[in-house]
Order: sequence, then structure tokens, then C-alpha cells
Amino acid sequence: MAMISAKEPFAMVPLTSARSREKPRKSGLTMMMDWGLPLGQQRDWLELLAPSVDLAKFVVGTSRLYSEEYLRGKIDLYRQNNVHTFIGGQFLEYVYSSQGLAAAQPFFEEAKRLGFDAIEVSDNVVPLEGDARRTLIRTAVDCGLEVHGEVGSKSDETSAAQLIAQANECFDAGADVVLVEGAELLIKGEPNRRLLSELRNGMDTSRIIFELIGPWVPGTHNCDVYDLKKFLISEFGPDVNLANVMPEHIWETEALRVGLSVTGPSALAAAAE
Repeated sequence: MAMISAKEPFAMVPLTSARSREKPRKSGLTMMMDWGLPLGQQRDWLELLAPSVDLAKFVVGTSRLYSEEYLRGKIDLYRQNNVHTFIGGQFLEYVYSSQGLAAAQPFFEEAKRLGFDAIEVSDNVVPLEGDARRTLIRTAVDCGLEVHGEVGSKSDETSAAQLIAQANECFDAGADVVLVEGAELLIKGEPNRRLLSELRNGMDTSRIIFELIGPWVPGTHNCDVYDLKKFLISEFGPDVNLANVMPEHIWETEALRVGLSVTGPSALAAAAE
């Protein structure tokens, strides 16, 4: 097999210094969704994408469907590539709604035993009333897990003030980062500019991960996903934190971050004479 040169192709084309390229990153995080990648495909994807992926989300309750050996193999492969793993919030919502708050600690302990780095605490489908959100976050932290809080709804519009209050509640309880539900960031297929402006002014966006939308949101088209991603990178810069990126879109997302996708560079240099 021919050896691949370590030299970067087209090295005469500079990449923007505003994009953090070395892992572990503190900003510019990209979260990839894992809907059930077989180990072979996961290995192939990571061979190319690992430098551009920071977090891998085992979506909904898919982590319940693997054998333990297979699941551990997937988690270990992510760890070998410096990608942190976490369980999507809807699995916890299911446990909470069907078994009650008392089931949370055994659930978190199992996640830790299996090797997950973090857990997501959300209320997309099942409302968290009273102190339930704070209790879940604190219990997960006590079990040795990082917590990704999530705010917003897939079906109802939430005001910026409510989202900010929910995010602060998550942080106060011990969450490391907070994800903002992607469905809140669009209005009739257009980026919700007013909401995003208010969030920028009222939140520490370095600790916020903006979710992209997908086919799980009714009426979503591929162009909506792309337009939202393009808008977020344009408004918040190349190092905005992005979530819910599909594996096949990671490489293009990285190109978009550094100005090599259809957005083009922010300023055109005069052609050299």
C-alpha cells in the first residue's frame, strides 16, 4: 500500500487562525450523533474525522440495544480518538417518566460503569417539574459524570429569558455545558435572529452548544440544517460550539468553519501581481 504523505495538500492556502484545530479544545466543539454506527464504520469515520470531533452522542435509548461487549468496544474506540461520549437526554427522560426519580442514580452508576464520560439532562419530551432538573444534575455529578444540560423544546417556542434561566439553573446545579434545542433556533425555516441575539447577550456562549435540527423536527429540510449552521458560524465565529452533526457532515462542517465551504472567506485578498 502506498504511503500517504504527512505534508498538507494546498499548503499555500492559509486556514483561519480563529479556528481551534488542536484537541482537546475549549471552544469550537463539534458533537457528532451516533445513531448506531457499526464498529467498522465508526473506525473508518474516525480515521478521517477524529481531529474534528470532540463529543459523540449515543442518541435516544440506542445504548440499551447493544450487547455490553459491543457497547464497550464503541466507547473505547471513541476514547482512543480523544472523543468524549455521552448518552442523549431522551433515554434519561424515559427512565425518569417510567420509573421515577429514584431510578436516576442506578442509571447514572450504570453509565459510569460502562465507561461513558457524561450524561445529558433534558426535558424535550418529559417536563422536569420543581427541583427534578437540579436533583438529576447533582446526582449525576455525584456519580462521577459530567453533565450536559439541555434547554428548550422541540414543539413549543421558549423565550430567551426562559432559556437563560433554565441554563443558569443547570450551571448552578453543576452542569459543565448547556445545549440549546435546535428547534428553538429556527422560525419558519429561518434562523431565529432575535432569540440568538438575546442569548448572546445573556449567556456565556463559551459554555453553550447550539444544536442543529434534523429530520426529527417536522418540516425540516436539509437546506434548513445547512442554513442554520452557516448562520451560527457567521454570527458567532468559527469556534462556535455545534451539536447534532451527522458523521457525513463533519468534514463539510470543518470546511465551513475555516471559510472553505460555500460561505467563502470573510474578506477577499487582492490578487498578487
